[in-house]
Amino acid sequence: MPGLSFDLRAGGLPLHSPTPSGDLKLRTLSWNNHTAPASVKGWIVADEEPKAETMSSKANGIERTSNEVEASPRPAMQRVPSSPMMPAFMTSAPGKVIVYGEHAVVYGKAAMAAAISLRSYLLVTTLSKSQRTITLRFPDIEMEHSWNIDDLPWTVFSQPAKKKHYYDLVDKLDPELVEAMQPHLSVISPKASPEDRKIHQNAASAFLYLFLSLGSQSFPGCIYTLRSTIPIGAGLGSSASISVCLSSAILLQLRTLSGPHPDQPREEAELQIERINRWAFVGEMCIHGNPSGVDNTVATGGKAVVFKRGDYTRPPTVTPLREFPELPLLLVNTRQSRSTATEVAKVAALRKTLPTITEPILEAIDKITESAYELISLPGFDAKDGGSVQTLGDLMKINHGLLAALGVSHPKLDRIRELVDTVGIGWTKLTGAGGGGSAITLLNSNASPSTLKSLEEKLDVEGFEKFETTLGGDGVGVLWPAVLRNGSEDESGEEIDQTKFLNADGREGVERLVGVGVGAFEKREGWKFWSEIGPHVNSEGLQEPING
Repeated sequence: MPGLSFDLRAGGLPLHSPTPSGDLKLRTLSWNNHTAPASVKGWIVADEEPKAETMSSKANGIERTSNEVEASPRPAMQRVPSSPMMPAFMTSAPGKVIVYGEHAVVYGKAAMAAAISLRSYLLVTTLSKSQRTITLRFPDIEMEHSWNIDDLPWTVFSQPAKKKHYYDLVDKLDPELVEAMQPHLSVISPKASPEDRKIHQNAASAFLYLFLSLGSQSFPGCIYTLRSTIPIGAGLGSSASISVCLSSAILLQLRTLSGPHPDQPREEAELQIERINRWAFVGEMCIHGNPSGVDNTVATGGKAVVFKRGDYTRPPTVTPLREFPELPLLLVNTRQSRSTATEVAKVAALRKTLPTITEPILEAIDKITESAYELISLPGFDAKDGGSVQTLGDLMKINHGLLAALGVSHPKLDRIRELVDTVGIGWTKLTGAGGGGSAITLLNSNASPSTLKSLEEKLDVEGFEKFETTLGGDGVGVLWPAVLRNGSEDESGEEIDQTKFLNADGREGVERLVGVGVGAFEKREGWKFWSEIGPHVNSEGLQEPING
């Protein structure tokens, strides 16, 4: 069955999708009042139909025709007049876990990754015209830095051969642009430890590269404040979540995203997700150098994906699982540091010395992923059916056993599994490279709160970090403006400002203040997600078989 494949070098773009400046209708957006993007009221939306030789665009009632399409793919756009400042708004994106297929994916097998309800939240506040600075605040990692907008290397980034537009495809960083940023990165966190300073500078490099590539010197001064409930360095996609927040925020400021709203066509919603994803991939390149693109794809689209890479001269292919259910998950961080390279090398050595034993294990892991995919893809699949959840859990349990046979588990991971098995509330496996890191437990629907509380107390005593979370939730979200009811008696709601956001106490405080609402929290009205828009199946079918 043919389906939708994604080129992860392009940040997860469909291989056969129309070019951003080509066949699909593009929408430019202009800010008119302090309400919301095209999902509600505040945007004036002007449709543009790119044509082969001419392009007609209309904005603010002005229509013009451009004959320059052949020379440049950039849609002709009419600048809107000066308008009031944008209100404060927020973007949010999830972390991710590998559900099935670790290590086998290195050898051309399939793996499944899914979004989790641990998320990053970015609050964007526009400053007055006289304030010509941009400030990046990540209080959870004790980072804050400001730049004078006019001092940034706009001359280098604005060269005609280097200037990028929101619809451009960027699959590698420009060394000259990277070099131009260095003086503005080297001054960040001079008193921090070398390890922390590297984290700060990586985050700042992702932000600056996106800001300078997409923005211009006339960009307004802003404060970008990020809070995250995702542990850093635990293999949970924290950097991809941050990159998606930054990408979506800057694109919203540029007025190049429409929706999300209930009446938005699926094709249009998918175009917005593509646009965010490709620039999030650029942010990931700034942080990791050569990322697979899987983490940002999950963080943007949410739910789950199946990915595989049979030929390393080509990018991985990705099959979205739009119908992946939301399932209760217990995530436990061992706090044991690990090296992905070391764990991958272990399996490579075992495969070299014992190929006839190792290959069947890798094949069995591949069959586990395929079996889970087939079950979830069934038209009658019901996540509330105990038998279906039991099957998914059994597959996780077997997957862990096979990974342990490959030598990539760890005593702490096995201890977590032992504690869970003792109380019988779910199925546990390591997630990611292993050798430490995190374990995930798919919770049984009949697990009692008292039993779960007792288990969590034991995990605390043994020094593990635990998170009650949800598997398979929404991708990138927007809160425009940054106003939530939060139980407020004021009908207009509670405005989320910089002070409230900064003062939110820890992960629970952030979730209580601005969380999108999962698990113990009701889903909040106000947050909007492109991934919530109804399913769409194109003429070729949405998904492709993972063994094809």
